[in-house]
Amino acid sequence: MKIVIAPDSFKDSLSAQGVAEAIALGLAQIWPQATLVKCPMADGGEGTVESILDACEGQLRRTRVRGPLGAPVEAAWGWLPHNHTAIIEMAEASGLQLVPPGQRDACISSTFGTGELIRAALDAGAQRVILAIGGSATNDAGAGAMQALGVKLLDAQGQTLVPGGLALAQLARLDLTDLDPRLAHVRFDIAADVNNPLCGPHGASAIFGPQKGASPAQVQQLDQALGHFAEVCAQALGKDVRDEPGSGAAGGLGFAAKAFLGARFQAGVEVVAELVGLADAVKGADLLITGEGRFDAQTLRGKTPFGVARIAKQNGVPVIVIAGTLGEGYQELYGHGIDAAFAVTSGPMSLEQACAEAPRLLRERATDIARVWRIAAKP
Repeated sequence: MKIVIAPDSFKDSLSAQGVAEAIALGLAQIWPQATLVKCPMADGGEGTVESILDACEGQLRRTRVRGPLGAPVEAAWGWLPHNHTAIIEMAEASGLQLVPPGQRDACISSTFGTGELIRAALDAGAQRVILAIGGSATNDAGAGAMQALGVKLLDAQGQTLVPGGLALAQLARLDLTDLDPRLAHVRFDIAADVNNPLCGPHGASAIFGPQKGASPAQVQQLDQALGHFAEVCAQALGKDVRDEPGSGAAGGLGFAAKAFLGARFQAGVEVVAELVGLADAVKGADLLITGEGRFDAQTLRGKTPFGVARIAKQNGVPVIVIAGTLGEGYQELYGHGIDAAFAVTSGPMSLEQACAEAPRLLRERATDIARVWRIAAKP
């Protein structure tokens, strides 16, 4: 019997690798002779680098960069030497978790540090860069990242703009003279599940600005500033991508990645699945078990269990989810390749206790599933 174990991490509890190992231990109690294939997964958000490195035996590197408000931070990123691929989580350099709630300011936060990580990848000899762009603290349309890569943003007096999205309202012209020439020879892939445009009522500022500290008045100012930036970029680059799906991702970093780097957008789970070889792993499998911390209707928006189930179903493999909790609307996933879903807890339990006892709970649920499956398989 062959079982593929392809879960996401359980936030604040276990990494995807830890979840996979706990499930494997539970299954092995009932099926000691089974072939258990562990494929830790992610969907482009937190844990993407870790999952890919665990599966691909890559290297974890660290680079000191400028954080979202300018203070230095130590940012981790992944390196796959066999195919010269860098995996960068922009949240490591420009993430919301780096800024205390009382200090969050969407007007001045910058993606400069993310650009520095890209530059570090270029220095390492990257031929492909995968940007996972969830969890940003920024709303600068990726302008800071482009500055780190050599683009000059100048006002009417020829002075360099200060960091942040609000300053883009003062942009008069771009100077591309010092844009790193190595970028033209690198493939950029964006791992994201956000399809918002850059501007407007569904744009970066309106939808994501408030959680980054923007007031209603600042949301309007930022939206106008980003629109102005897009206009200047269109004149300089000869193309306008502000309305393309995903341009509003990560406070508009998606816009800069498309406009300046020619980046291709993919669902994060698809990027991870490709790198870890999930499609090959599920061939000939009898069962696939996946999971995430909270399994609900939002999972349909490209989260790990949804993406994993699509690949499994292409190969006729049944899929079972083990989740921290089953939230509202999780039954909708039964029409999208999920055959059954189970929560890890077996009774009343606080979130803190569930997180602390996650390895045991996962083992127990996996064992329960194996017992039921064994009964169902009997003639």
